[in-house]
Amino acid sequence: MDYILLCKNFFAATRIPVSLLENSEAVYSSMGEMLSMHSPSHYDLFPLEKNPVFCRFSPDIEYGRVHIDNTDYDIIVGPAFNVPVTDRLVRQYMRELMISPDYREQLTECLSSIPRISHFQFAGLLSFLYQCLNHGEANMQDFYTEDELHDPDRNQRQVARIIDDIEHENLHNSYHFELELYEHIKNGNAARLKKFLHTNSLLLKEGKMAHSPVRHTKNIFITTATKAGFLGAIPGGVDIEKTYQLIDFYIQECEQLQTIEEISNLQYMMLLDFCQRAGEAHIPEGISSEVYQCINYIRSHTNEPIGIDDVAKQVHRSSSHMMRRFKEELGIHIGAFITRCKLEEAKSLLTYSDKTLAEISSYLCFSSQSYFQNVFKKQYGITPMQYRKKTRKI
Repeated sequence: MDYILLCKNFFAATRIPVSLLENSEAVYSSMGEMLSMHSPSHYDLFPLEKNPVFCRFSPDIEYGRVHIDNTDYDIIVGPAFNVPVTDRLVRQYMRELMISPDYREQLTECLSSIPRISHFQFAGLLSFLYQCLNHGEANMQDFYTEDELHDPDRNQRQVARIIDDIEHENLHNSYHFELELYEHIKNGNAARLKKFLHTNSLLLKEGKMAHSPVRHTKNIFITTATKAGFLGAIPGGVDIEKTYQLIDFYIQECEQLQTIEEISNLQYMMLLDFCQRAGEAHIPEGISSEVYQCINYIRSHTNEPIGIDDVAKQVHRSSSHMMRRFKEELGIHIGAFITRCKLEEAKSLLTYSDKTLAEISSYLCFSSQSYFQNVFKKQYGITPMQYRKKTRKI
């Protein structure tokens, strides 16, 4: 098969940029052709253990990779966006890919011509490419779930539960459940949100909103998307106009779906998307990709005894290099940032769990309970128990 011709035809049909790699070296790039320059890439960020796979080096910029079985070829699809291309997004893209300012005007025109596409639609494109190239089926659910959250038995239970809720008017979530959900989104900690969604029921409930289970689920989705934006994303620092655009975009996407399973999948992805954007918004503009990856790693491993060496290994850099970059870009030592993330986790546990101080201290790998209490009071001006009494939700 002529893979270069396939890439050209794919781009002509979708207007989504595509590149062809042979042994990790670009042999064709629609972006490179449009810009008359060497192909810009972030190909080294793709994990190799999955096929196909997504890569997002920011919440707004997404890529996908399809490896062609039994060959040395990979097809890279992207960048793709589900928000409008702004000057800030262009600057971010140029900074991450180290593109010369000379290409600014040309690149802005190029990126603005790419049609907006949701994560769900993008998964469909990758699934289609995978099937065409490898003659096998790619499960779209694998793109954004990491366990058996959407197995067939669970999907059957979801449908049965919705119908039962409508019939028996078992209608609402608890107030504190929703507070915790949107607090996770606001805090921008995707790892904690995933754990929360996997522990609790994914299908949120509202009052009886329709007699049809699918229509009822769509109405719940609309309510959830609105609350996730207003109570989670915006308070978490996501731009207000961008949040409104995303809410509209996700609702429009939901209205095109025909099954409860698809709506549930989209809802899961939508909640994580808002959470990741809030996490991104917490970071000052101008942070490098490697520092951002380290920040995400630290936030996802607060319950492990990680140190500076562990963080530096995530981006294949030396400890001294990352210590210098952290200090330059965030104005804080890596060790201090690790402690701050652990303390933020402690605040959540004090508010939403019944763990003792000793259990929290041990869970977050502090050297002792007394050290945990001293560090907490120094950071927030009150003791952990005083904070718990002030914010307790259970």
